[in-house]
Parts: sequence; C-alpha cells; structure tokens
Amino acid sequence: MYGLPEERNRSQPAEPEDTALRDSFEATIAADERIEPRDWMPDEYRTTLVRQIAQHAHSEIIGMQPEGNWITRAPSLQRKAILMAKVQDEAGHGMYLYSAAETLGVSRDQLVELLLAGKQKYSSIFNYPTLSWADMGAIGWLVDGAAIMNQIPLTRCSYGPYARAMVRVCKEESFHQRQGFEILHTLSHGTGAQHEMAQDAVNRWWWPSLMMFGPPDDESPHTAQSMAWKIKRFTNDELRQRFVDICVPQAAVLELTLPDPDLRLDEPTGNYRYGEIDWEEFKRVLKGDGPCNRQRLEHRTRAHEEGRWVREAAAAYAAKRARAEERLAA
Repeated sequence: MYGLPEERNRSQPAEPEDTALRDSFEATIAADERIEPRDWMPDEYRTTLVRQIAQHAHSEIIGMQPEGNWITRAPSLQRKAILMAKVQDEAGHGMYLYSAAETLGVSRDQLVELLLAGKQKYSSIFNYPTLSWADMGAIGWLVDGAAIMNQIPLTRCSYGPYARAMVRVCKEESFHQRQGFEILHTLSHGTGAQHEMAQDAVNRWWWPSLMMFGPPDDESPHTAQSMAWKIKRFTNDELRQRFVDICVPQAAVLELTLPDPDLRLDEPTGNYRYGEIDWEEFKRVLKGDGPCNRQRLEHRTRAHEEGRWVREAAAAYAAKRARAEERLAA
C-alpha cells in the first residue's frame, strides 16, 4: 500500500521526472481515454483524486444521518420502507467510493481516520438539520438533484474506477431525486398545513443546495487543474446554472416558490439569473461552525468505535480462513 500521496512525497525523495511517462499520461488525457490504477500518473493527479473521492465517500456516509433521523418517524410503513432503502443506498455509495479510492493506494481505514481527525471534509450540506418530514422531500429533490448534476459528468471522469463507480451511483441517485419530488408534490397538493411545511423545507434547503457546487469559479482552488485533467468536465458555476434552470420549472409544477426575490429569466440566454449566495455562510459551515457539524462528526466517531469489534472479528475470521486454505494447499 502507498501512503497518502502527500505523506509519501514528504517521506521519500522525489524521483527524477520520467518525461516519457508524463507524455504518455498527457496523451491519454488528451485522447479522452481512461487512466487505470496500474497506469503511471503524476503524484498531483493522484492527490487530487484521493481528496475528491474521499470527500465524496465521506459525504455519502455522513449524509445517512439527516435522513436516518426520520426513519422512525415516517408517516407510513411504505414511506418508512422507501426511506430505509434510500439510506442503505447511500451506505453502498460510500463503499463503492472508498473502494475506488483504495485503487489509488490509500486504505479505507486511513481515510476514515483522517475524517474523524478533521483532516478531510465532507459536503457542507449535511451540516443542516432536518426539522420536518418535508425535509425528506427537499433533500431528495434539491440535494440529490444537485448531487446528480455534479455526478453525471463524473461518469466521464478520466480516472476509470471513479467513473465506473459513478454509473451505478447516478442511477440510484436519480431514483432518490424522483422520490423526493414525489414527497413534495404530495405535500404541496395536500392540506394548507402540508403545503406550508413543504414550502418551509424548500426555503431552508434552496440556498445550501446551490452552495453544494462549490465556490465561484474565480475563487475555486482546484477547478482549473481538475478540468485540465478531465476529472471535472464542467465548472462549479456552469453546473450551478444548469441546476437552477432545471429547478425553476419543476418548482412551478410543485406549486412552490423558490426563496429568491431576484430570480428572473434572462431572455437572451434563456438562463435564470439568481440572487447573491451567502458565501460567508458557506465558509463558516465548511470550517465547522454549521448548525450540526459537531453532532455529525460525534455521531460518526461513536459509530466507528462501536463497530470496531465487528471489523476486528471480520479480520480475524478472514485470517483464520486464509490459514486454513494455506494448510489445505500444502
């Protein structure tokens, strides 16, 4: 196993750059072909992928918490079963992504320890509370909708294992988005109180959902290089604009109002112009000062510790089976 790329660079002297290998890497990227785990790649490319895939994996696992909070309070058995299935899907997505990261030479244990130590991040959207059942709809429609907008281009990511993992993730996230839309549609066309509940949820989740695409392009430290390496295919602002343009007509079907008085159609471009995003709030939540940052990490740490005996038992059983197979083969 490699160490994390940053650690490996510090602990080992840099080898002379192999121009032929770098040229081959650049040619593969230029030809829109995939980089695979056994292919040579620059340390910077590996480091970027580890950071992005780890954050994505952590977000899937932490993202189970806000919705898991409502499993026992779902309004019907059918809603409960659907929500349980969705939360299980998120766990599976996290596992796919940790596996993709492991092809880059880092272990799942390393990544989890870095998260719990505060040295890696997860999406800031999951640091907001779920206050009503309508939040399950808003998360599905807006949060999963924003995730899909981000993730579909990743199915064409230049790194093969990440791109292939995203194919299944996107299929399941599409179902999650439709399920959230259906919850909001049911509420918004129900009683007055239910419509008010749906509107309140959209009011609270709209702006954090726009923040999910990351900072503006001129303030994004990673976008330009990730675009050059074809890890990303579109910039943060391009994806955010697409998301807004899709959500406006959907909100009309829901008979809900997006909480932006500056939202308007720009006739020449056909795009909807939206108001100023509170980037100070984004930075504050990202730094750990959101409504639920501490709660989310404490819960994740507790779950990790309580599950330690399961991991140790599984490892011991695997080792026992390996020894038995060695004896049979001898």
